[in-house]
Amino acid sequence: MFTLSACIEMLFPELPFLDRIDATADVGLTAFEFWNWSNKDLDAIARRQQARGLSVAVFSAEPPRLLNDPAQHEAFLSGLETSFDAARKLGCSTLIVLTGNERPGVPRSEQIDAVVSALRQAAPIAERAGMTLVLEPLNTLVDHKGYLLSSSDEGFDILDRVGSPAVKLLFDIYHQQIMEGNLTARLTSHVDQIGHVHIADVPGRYEPGTGEINYRFVLEQLAKAGYNRFVGMEFRPSKPTREALQPIMQIVQDIAEVMEGI
Repeated sequence: MFTLSACIEMLFPELPFLDRIDATADVGLTAFEFWNWSNKDLDAIARRQQARGLSVAVFSAEPPRLLNDPAQHEAFLSGLETSFDAARKLGCSTLIVLTGNERPGVPRSEQIDAVVSALRQAAPIAERAGMTLVLEPLNTLVDHKGYLLSSSDEGFDILDRVGSPAVKLLFDIYHQQIMEGNLTARLTSHVDQIGHVHIADVPGRYEPGTGEINYRFVLEQLAKAGYNRFVGMEFRPSKPTREALQPIMQIVQDIAEVMEGI
């Protein structure tokens, strides 16, 4: 069974950043996540995290590099250990990596080959460190125009070529509903290649239940397929966060009870 994680970059926006960790625990969640780490006080985060007994699900490897640009691969690889050190400080073992935007004038196939090359070189480094890198496709129709990787299908093809258990996909249900749909089939047929999941509804990127995605069905099928990592709630609350969280937390509780009976 998967575990819910609060993305505190987006949830509890009325609170100072560190207080969002306390708010996560106060609503009954056991994990949180964020985006960049280099602009944050990791020691302060660790103290607050440990005091409340929370896990850190994921954050981004830094500094951000364009995996589709071979000229940046050396810097990407050399920077991984620094990000791994930051992850160890928080007891986190999963880091997000991004392809970067399309490079004008460079054939797309060449850029995808560069992403594969970067991840093939990164894989043994991550394996030795006991870390997982999750590659994230993003939607290019609403939020991230020009981003190279917008398809989970293409993302899974990249993972097949990399061939490492230390490199998986971050499947963001919001982004992939916009770009591809057919969510349940894509999630369940590739469950072993998924290292993290993000959720938000479409349209608007608001909390589940405000839009077109049947999250009760999708998440129940994901759980039944054996996904047992984190599901990050990376949405823009349309109401006070505690109120916005209640329906999806209830859905997940219901799914957990179903799974216990199987």
